[in-house]
Amino acid sequence: MQLQVTNSPFTGEQAELLNKLLPTLTGSQMQWLSGYLAFYGAGNNTALASVAAGAAIAEAPATALSVVPAVPQGPKDATILFGSQTGNAQRLAGRLAEKLKAQGFDVTLSAMNKFKTNKLKEVGYLFILASTHGEGDPPDNALTFYEFLHGKRAPKLEGMKFSVLALGDTSYEFFCKTGADFDSRLAELGAERIVDRVDCDVDFEDAAAGWLAAVSGAVSAAPSAAAAPQGAAVSASPAAAGESEYSRSNPFMAEVLDSLNLNGRGSDRETRHLELSLEGSGLTYAPGDAVGVYAQNDPALVNDIIALLNWDANEKVVTGKAGETSTLREALLHHYEITVLTKPLLEKAVAFSGNSKLAELVKPENKEELKAYLNGRDLLDLLRDFAPWTLKAADVANLLRKLPPRLYSIASSIEAHPEEVHLTIRKVEYEAHGRDRKGVCSVFVSERLQPGDKLPIFIQQNPNFKPPVSPDTPVIMVGPGTGVAPFRAFLEEREESGAEGQTWLFYGDRHFVTDFLYQTDWQRMLKDGVLSKLDVAFSRDTEEKVYVQHRMLENGAELYKWLENGAHVYVCGDEKHMAHDVQSALLTIIGQYGGKSPEDAAAYLSALQEQGRYQRDVY
Repeated sequence: MQLQVTNSPFTGEQAELLNKLLPTLTGSQMQWLSGYLAFYGAGNNTALASVAAGAAIAEAPATALSVVPAVPQGPKDATILFGSQTGNAQRLAGRLAEKLKAQGFDVTLSAMNKFKTNKLKEVGYLFILASTHGEGDPPDNALTFYEFLHGKRAPKLEGMKFSVLALGDTSYEFFCKTGADFDSRLAELGAERIVDRVDCDVDFEDAAAGWLAAVSGAVSAAPSAAAAPQGAAVSASPAAAGESEYSRSNPFMAEVLDSLNLNGRGSDRETRHLELSLEGSGLTYAPGDAVGVYAQNDPALVNDIIALLNWDANEKVVTGKAGETSTLREALLHHYEITVLTKPLLEKAVAFSGNSKLAELVKPENKEELKAYLNGRDLLDLLRDFAPWTLKAADVANLLRKLPPRLYSIASSIEAHPEEVHLTIRKVEYEAHGRDRKGVCSVFVSERLQPGDKLPIFIQQNPNFKPPVSPDTPVIMVGPGTGVAPFRAFLEEREESGAEGQTWLFYGDRHFVTDFLYQTDWQRMLKDGVLSKLDVAFSRDTEEKVYVQHRMLENGAELYKWLENGAHVYVCGDEKHMAHDVQSALLTIIGQYGGKSPEDAAAYLSALQEQGRYQRDVY
């Protein structure tokens, strides 16, 4: 992207100088500069000579490192803790660990629920990477550490240096709340913040890379920073041999092999079973992982937006950070999010609106009105409600955020379907604020994607939702609706490996006749002994609605026996209602059949979670 006075805080002269400089920098120079600026901005002028010395090491060939004088004051430790629901924070934590190890640090990398809190006071450098889940909640594997740090037992942390990377989504009210809470609490306990917290939206890669570089620069600038081992490379290690070249930033164009509607005739729902080819990609996956899909926006919505502002659909606009361009129509179809409104978007839009009501809406005192307005509305609503506009097509790049990928739990085992991946996608359509609304990816897959078409995808590993290592461990799976997708993968994998541990599936939907997803698969697996027990709940087939949690309660005595025999419990699906109801049912079962008080039942379930025996993939 070319810097201009209109899209940056720089003067014309500064923008011109930066536009000349930035394209000439190497990757290591960019990394060093990011850390230098972060440290300089924090007022650490006396440490700039040390930063420059670090740059000399980064730029020097590996064979020349031995001549760089190292003056460490002994080895340094760095502790990196992550709280992650889908694995993004965990992967970024791994990247930071590689950087710090290359700089000579002894690194402890751990999920928050695995970290021994009695060691916290001994930590020199602490780096927190945490996502925010649901309505401002910590991820499952961060909850115990979060509660400890915010409780009375948390120690004073004078002498500790820290920084926080927060992951979130600006379309949610409590954007990056977990990371912000960690950041403020560590400071309250006396720890010194060495790099300001960075809050990342769904398009997190660049912001996260900047934080990683700033942290690397800050610790290398510290007088007591450890020296990199002689002859060691300072930059991150290259991808392992045999690893696929395809990723979130470089998706694979997967061919659609088949697209089947899993719902029966007469259903008011449409759920697609999508089969994609991975041939030639080198991509692989494990049960519990997800696929990220880059979909396309609704062409009709794009046309309405362009027509409303009387834009030229063929005008060239910026679509990439390196200045790549496409037509306005292609940009709105493929690159920018137009179906979700966020507070930052409205705040930026104020500058282009001639309607004073928009400026009034985003004022802090109108927080509740803003929240209500954002719910269920899109860019077309905004443009219609707060006209007139001075917005030009060229402003799109600075106003809208990138179209994020949609993540879907994988519904297949690669052992059962080599070089294929299967997804379960339910079509989302509803009416809100007087207009019909459509889910971006689900409607694209349902209405506009055909066998033979290509779909950009990547594999999103999810280390926090994995079947037991032992094939003999009993497994309880709760997955109503499309939440059953990963359990098809679990059971296919067990079928291929010959695992003999008992398996129990709780499944639910609306109607038995039309909405029993993968019914023939479950029947075959029951017959073959791959699935030991199946309990179903079809909420619209009975006078009183029955859901999966009710079936769990009906089988409470046996379910508790499974838990006592070492069973692992997995829950996938809706976070707002189902996941909470299922957890309440588990607590009731543990209390009733284990003879435990509510407090002891909660402790029992918490222990299961810490042991990896209670895992959730909820959204």
